[in-house]
Amino acid sequence: MSDTAVATLLIEGRWVAAPSSFEVVDPASLEVIGRASDAGVDHARSALGAAAAAFRGWAETDPETRGGYLRAGAAAIRARRDELARLLSRENGKPLAEAAGELTGAARMLEWAAEEGRRANGRVTPASAAGPGLVLRSPVGPVLAITPWNFPASMLIRKVGLALAAGCPVLAKPAEQTPLIATALLRILQETGLPAGVLQSLTTARPAELVDALLADDRLRKVSFTGSTEVGLGLLRRTGSVLRRTSLEMGGHSPAIVFADADLEAAASGVVTAKFFNAGQSCTAVNRLYVHESVREELLALVEKKTAALQVGRGDAEGAAVGPLIDEAGLAKVERQVADAVGKGARVLVGGGRWEPTDPELRGHFFQPTVLTDVTPDMLITHEETFGPVLAVSTFTDDEEAVSLANATEYGLAAYVFGSDLRRIWRVLDRLDFGVIGVNDPAPVRPELPFGGQKNSGQEREGGSEGIEAYTEAKAVALRF
Repeated sequence: MSDTAVATLLIEGRWVAAPSSFEVVDPASLEVIGRASDAGVDHARSALGAAAAAFRGWAETDPETRGGYLRAGAAAIRARRDELARLLSRENGKPLAEAAGELTGAARMLEWAAEEGRRANGRVTPASAAGPGLVLRSPVGPVLAITPWNFPASMLIRKVGLALAAGCPVLAKPAEQTPLIATALLRILQETGLPAGVLQSLTTARPAELVDALLADDRLRKVSFTGSTEVGLGLLRRTGSVLRRTSLEMGGHSPAIVFADADLEAAASGVVTAKFFNAGQSCTAVNRLYVHESVREELLALVEKKTAALQVGRGDAEGAAVGPLIDEAGLAKVERQVADAVGKGARVLVGGGRWEPTDPELRGHFFQPTVLTDVTPDMLITHEETFGPVLAVSTFTDDEEAVSLANATEYGLAAYVFGSDLRRIWRVLDRLDFGVIGVNDPAPVRPELPFGGQKNSGQEREGGSEGIEAYTEAKAVALRF
């Protein structure tokens, strides 16, 4: 991988450059590390035309053949993982180990999607007096996959893999902050021999303009989006007169509940992992920690020690566990939340401000891993997603209060529960309004489990046996003999 990279467009099986391009910046050093083609409306329409033309042939390709391309792509990602991880780390800022783990996860997702293509079955209903019935599942059609910068490999591959496995051509629209790793991964998939038009890539610095043009075209039959709630709800409002399948994976404000009977050492490790992974820039990151009042001091001592031990730095620095935030806006949001909380009575246990590197080349957007205690419901951080390395801690007295505090949000993506009483945990699981729940597990996202949220965190699911259904339509067939 060269020091500077170029992301071009993939349209109808050919990699082409747009007349203009935009810069890609390393968030740790603010150095320009590459350029990406700036696709416009004409490129988008050409890509959609190619996808529509390829749809029928791809839909009629047998699932084993479709899966073969995905398995070949997974093998290539594994073979090039270290090289790709360096690019991902430099473009996104996350530590190399996290980047490598994300790429391994992406390969697993492709393998899972390949197998799910074999299982995208319908069913036969019991015969009535008139005759039996069939439920057939057919690919929905061309898909627009809009992917985020915080997990630019795994989110892209999860959408692309399931869509291709279902028989749907894909138009990938990577985030403008991270087009280089997306292009590298899509190039790997295209090099497996995918037919022209089945996979398209549209990097752009004008996403709203490009997406609006695609939404106005009824040949686009599905949108899969991961990003902020504000943008996701805007997509729904912009559909106009065309009704199409839309999967939304949006913001989160994840609570973690630590009961008095939890293994506190494991709970503290789990909370710190789920909070500070990717510098807290994850929709599943723990934002709010609710700890039973009887174990508050013991748990806080463990969390403080583990958080203080986290090293901040550039992603490729030895021992770095927390990298930079993606941009100045993200850093300013974190600072605003911390200042608001402290001004209203919260106490800074660890961190609390920008991290100042000793290396003059690190001019990026770093913030210290931070823990705030005595957090109350009137503070911004209790209801506004943080997307940064700040943990807000409050206490509860009983199970009812814990569930009520956890559910007191417009979001419903992920939640975490730490404890040992299975009866209590089962009751709590049933009452938590979240789509993904980790029980004594800080990493509950797996290819074999459905991923998605409730309330303003989204609709439909990715992953699991449910994931491929989002790329298919059901047809009811009544038979009379």
